[in-house]
Amino acid sequence: MTSDLTGIATAKSLLSMESESQDDDGERPGYALDLRAILVVDDDKQLASALQWILADKNFLVDVAFDGQEALLKLTVNEYDLVICDLIMPGLRGDEFYLKAREARPDLADRFIFITGFGTDPRIHAFLTRHEVKYLLKPFPVEGLIRCVKEALS
Repeated sequence: MTSDLTGIATAKSLLSMESESQDDDGERPGYALDLRAILVVDDDKQLASALQWILADKNFLVDVAFDGQEALLKLTVNEYDLVICDLIMPGLRGDEFYLKAREARPDLADRFIFITGFGTDPRIHAFLTRHEVKYLLKPFPVEGLIRCVKEALS
């Protein structure tokens, strides 16, 4: 390895170190993480952004949609391992999005986590009960969300 007078390795020396560390078969050492993709759907842009940062900090790939229609479009062109979705949104609500998403991607039907501040609303409660889906009531602790995500993905 070569370095300049300050003792900092040069780019050329780092590249040569990398090639020296490769196995005989030319393969690079495996540093791959098992990253899981999550779609967060919430019309509250601050909450959606906060969830994106929190989940990314836990090594999840996170995409965000701000309404059900945008989420449905993203779901048709991208692969997700899990969806975290608000229920009350303008336009296509979370329950309507779920039913359409279930038709388009049946494999995701049991990998939805709903978040809502209206858990006692009779219509919301009936939807959550009828479809036996996971949900968290707002405000929810971050640890509870992470635990729920990990359980849903296991």
